[in-house]
Amino acid sequence: MSRSQSRPVFLTLILTLYSLSLGQVLFAQIPIIAHASMRSYQKSFAELQTAANLALWNAYVDGTDKAFADAAAKSLAFSKFHSDPEKYQDLQILLRLNSAKKLTPTERRAIEKAIFVFEQNQLPDELLEKMTSMSSEIEQIFQNFRGELDGKTYSNNDLLDKLRDGTDSQDRRKAWEATKQVGEQVAPKLIALAKVRNEAAQKLGFKNYWEMTIHFQEYSSDNLLEIFTELDRLTKPLFAEMKEEMDAELKARFGVDTVKPWHYDNPFFQQAPPSKEVNPCEFYETKKREEIAEISVKYFTDIGLPVDEILQRSDLYERENKCQHAFAFDIDATRDVRILCNLKPTDDWMDTQLHELGHAVYSYNNDLELPHNLRDSAHAFTTEGVAMFFGAKARSPQWLVDYAGADPEKVQKVVDALKNQRRKEQLIFSRWTLVMLHFEKAFYENPDADHNTLWWDTVEKYQLLSRPDNRNKADWASKPHFVIAPVYYHNYQLGELYAAQLRKSLGQLVTAKTPELGKRLKEKVFHPGASLKWEELVTFSTGEPLSPKAFAQELE
Repeated sequence: MSRSQSRPVFLTLILTLYSLSLGQVLFAQIPIIAHASMRSYQKSFAELQTAANLALWNAYVDGTDKAFADAAAKSLAFSKFHSDPEKYQDLQILLRLNSAKKLTPTERRAIEKAIFVFEQNQLPDELLEKMTSMSSEIEQIFQNFRGELDGKTYSNNDLLDKLRDGTDSQDRRKAWEATKQVGEQVAPKLIALAKVRNEAAQKLGFKNYWEMTIHFQEYSSDNLLEIFTELDRLTKPLFAEMKEEMDAELKARFGVDTVKPWHYDNPFFQQAPPSKEVNPCEFYETKKREEIAEISVKYFTDIGLPVDEILQRSDLYERENKCQHAFAFDIDATRDVRILCNLKPTDDWMDTQLHELGHAVYSYNNDLELPHNLRDSAHAFTTEGVAMFFGAKARSPQWLVDYAGADPEKVQKVVDALKNQRRKEQLIFSRWTLVMLHFEKAFYENPDADHNTLWWDTVEKYQLLSRPDNRNKADWASKPHFVIAPVYYHNYQLGELYAAQLRKSLGQLVTAKTPELGKRLKEKVFHPGASLKWEELVTFSTGEPLSPKAFAQELE
């Protein structure tokens, strides 16, 4: 018996009767029907999502073929459940009927969120399987890849250390090139995946995968691009002036006439190199890696957001075959929240630890009275904003004294340098997100373009970097986000805009060591979960709509 033959018809019948003004008795039962239907959906959603999240966690900490195969299978099961056209149609009917017989706003939002997940999965099973399999294969390459340098292999952390500490330009160039080697291996696979993703988007009525993803992230593409156009306008002159000064320092430091990409500490120039006045890493380099975790525990406890239970389930330190990056995982939306890190005693990893715990406390403090599919952040960028709000503490002068144990006199001498470094970080990151937004949009608009050239054209335009001479490599493809979190980087920057608005609205609480900060965040940001649309949550929590204004004011 086919799915169409076995489909329950009661919702269609009610809609038909109501349209004929004959179904008043049945229509009165709509809330009961909606509740029953959503209870069934929420149960299946919770089971499938938990299984997929746990399998993905195991893959990232394990790195084996078996673990990745299981993660792909569990992810596919979640997608296939949401590909059922009958369940999708039933939810649409419930939402249409709700316009006349009111459900609560939370109940309506739960139905809307469910419909969104179904809408993006209305694809043939074989296409879902193909995308899942291709993505999993590329993710595993990234996880297990180690760059080769002078006949030896190195982890990503080791190569970053060489970029940070190296004093010879040629040695730095070789280390930089080693961080890009994975790009040549995965680029053809990423292009093939982009074409399959575009095929899926076109089956759902979109021009390409970028447009589809922006839609399913609940953005208007025009509004999103307007925000970034304004961000470009506000930051471009500030960035150009700052970079000219920074490049003068680097020229003197390395004895070169032209600054090249490997003279910056980050392979993508998404973070600022240390200035000659201060290196924030100095405040952490004598510590043990375990102390980075201990510092984070003390801070979050002081502000009323304890993380002990989160860290008991987490995986914090480097080992073979483990994912080399960092993530936060909400396994089951019922308090099983974990983070994955590869901690080392550096300011970057202190930032990352606080950042990932920011995600984690957001998830951990969602209201469990909400329907299961609303126990999530209002939007990806709101949880990114909270994470960035906390990550910034790692280089904040007073926080360094209070939590990193820095000498107050030493910190006082470099307060201005630390603030200037923070400004550099914000400017540099904002320009990097412009690169990712525009390159990824173009990537899906034409997967067969010359991406190697397009990448450096985009980098030169927004980051003002000098491209390497005679280089035609897939440097763009060495960024794992193209497969792990496609069409996502704009959310990091919108998170920074949101974090700036949070700081503005919180006032003195931003720097206070008080549980009142955690209480305010719980009330204004965490507890609403996804019951509010992102536009509503931003205004509710900060008092104004999202814009680059507060972010730009912090940079002036």
